[in-house]
Amino acid sequence: MKLDARIPSGPIEQKWDKCRFDMKLVNPANKRKYSVIVVGSGLAGGSAAATLGELGYNVHCFCFQDSPRRAHSIAAQGGINAAKNYQNDGDSIYRLFYDTVKGGDFRAREANVYRLAQISVNIIDQCVAQGVPFAREYGGLLANRSFGGAQVSRTFYARGQTGQQLLLGAYQALERQVGTGRVKMYSRHEMLDVILIDGKARGIITRNLVTGKIESHIADAVVLGTGGYGNVFHLSTNAKGSNATAIWRAHRKGALFANPCFTQIHPTCIPVSGDYQSKLTLMSESLRNDGRIWVPLQKGDKRPAGQIPEGERDYYLERRYPSFGNLVPRDVASRAAKGACDEGRGVGETGLGVYLDFSDSIRRLGRKVVEERYGNLFQMYERITGEDPYKVPMRIFPAIHYTMGGLWVDYRLMSSIPGLFVIGEANFSDHGANRLGASALMQGLADGYFVLPYTIGDYLANTKLDKADTNHQEARRAEQGVTELTKNLLSIKGKRTVDSFHRELGKLMWDNCGMSRNANGLALAESAIAALQEEFHQNVNVLGGGEELNQSLEKAGRVVDFLELGQLMCRDARERSESCGGHFREEYQTPEGEALRDDNNFCYAAAWEYKGAGQKHDLHKETLTFDYVHLAQRSYK
Repeated sequence: MKLDARIPSGPIEQKWDKCRFDMKLVNPANKRKYSVIVVGSGLAGGSAAATLGELGYNVHCFCFQDSPRRAHSIAAQGGINAAKNYQNDGDSIYRLFYDTVKGGDFRAREANVYRLAQISVNIIDQCVAQGVPFAREYGGLLANRSFGGAQVSRTFYARGQTGQQLLLGAYQALERQVGTGRVKMYSRHEMLDVILIDGKARGIITRNLVTGKIESHIADAVVLGTGGYGNVFHLSTNAKGSNATAIWRAHRKGALFANPCFTQIHPTCIPVSGDYQSKLTLMSESLRNDGRIWVPLQKGDKRPAGQIPEGERDYYLERRYPSFGNLVPRDVASRAAKGACDEGRGVGETGLGVYLDFSDSIRRLGRKVVEERYGNLFQMYERITGEDPYKVPMRIFPAIHYTMGGLWVDYRLMSSIPGLFVIGEANFSDHGANRLGASALMQGLADGYFVLPYTIGDYLANTKLDKADTNHQEARRAEQGVTELTKNLLSIKGKRTVDSFHRELGKLMWDNCGMSRNANGLALAESAIAALQEEFHQNVNVLGGGEELNQSLEKAGRVVDFLELGQLMCRDARERSESCGGHFREEYQTPEGEALRDDNNFCYAAAWEYKGAGQKHDLHKETLTFDYVHLAQRSYK
């Protein structure tokens, strides 16, 4: 299979304009003749559904939450990047492009990243017009702060709840279209399969999570904006409901899955507190602007932080990376924290933690300023841990956060299945092997507000689509497959809970395909997960029935997909014999312990093709070329 990314010709700064001009348009009066299904209602899906509705398309938007306002985008805290250069500190579209390509360790598509940087300036204007209450400077300009991997201040924020405020903006735009009748909202519906007619995506199969009814929905194109797959690790910063089912079921129907092993470890998470914890809580990366990260100099020093004098502290990021200090990218900060803990210098009862200390900032700025910047984050930390971060340092440790892998898409955000578009974290395209902080919100809104509305119109204008309805044989076949899987899961009647399998899978993934990997561990995990998958289908106990509200059944279907995905992640990590970004192979590192890329052999996006249950995936490679940001060893020193 030849992968065609459909990247426009010409200078990089003109590619998107050229692409838009070359696209065939849908006459405004004809848009109402087309229907589009959007799965997911977070920043990517919500902004796409709202914009497509505004343009005049008939949109059907699905989410498994009870309201779009509960999409996981709401949890994003620190900010959204844009190259506005309000600070006059040297930022530009090109610098944001450069920082993003470098931050992703040269494993992203240059053309996509440049477009993202271009569009970033429009996103802020759009959100301000919607009433998003970004922080402002005294003179009225929008305020900015710094994030990891950049030496300029380009991150716009609303205290520590930026995701929530941005989502409310998209939600209002979405609900306006619901009010006009151009968008029909289906809450508490989970997508369980995609319907292909004549090889094109024409609909989805859903389960009504309240009644249990399996339903078919038909349209002219399908958009997936369903987020990432970090919950394959069981413990992550993702909401418990976040899952991979929509993209994985599309993958089983032929959509290529790209770079599954590229998962991001976030360095500032509240440490694990028990064996039966259900999820982890993130502390925003923005805290690294004013918080200093340190551990005791001496191994095994268990004194309280306040009793360790300044001369016996190791501010290891400031020591190792003087140019960026505490604002190195997430993958670098995470590995450095792990290294300190592996040396026996970790803090807390488990020794799996480092300090994030605000005492210097409180002395320098005053408590009031720190409260204005981070007050809600400090409150959240105190409620969870019982410790007051104004008085004692926060304890943090890396945790699974974002996934850079996802369904392969071309420059126009279409997957390898015609008519199936994938946006936001659900696709692979913009972040390479490591996402810079505050870029997830940027990508989700860029895709939904500014890219997809152009590209989906071009597809519809250029594609002959025969009339179809839910009685089509392909819809019936897909519906029957979902019904049979549901019956099979309910009929096993084994002795283990779904959660016990998920927890065991998560430990295998974290231990062997987490912050660091090696060939032996990956091979071990792949075979162990295959055995766990076999046991799951023989010994899981899914309580309740299919025609009712049944969260045990919901989780079982998601774990079925996580088990298959986990095996592919391990294989992808084993195949990629190099270190890059969030993919750190212990066999491939510099003498200083940094990631060691192999650009001669692995400068590609790995796109995996599903070959059937129990069969090995086929690997296809999209070669990545770098004409504007030349390949170089990353350095933040």
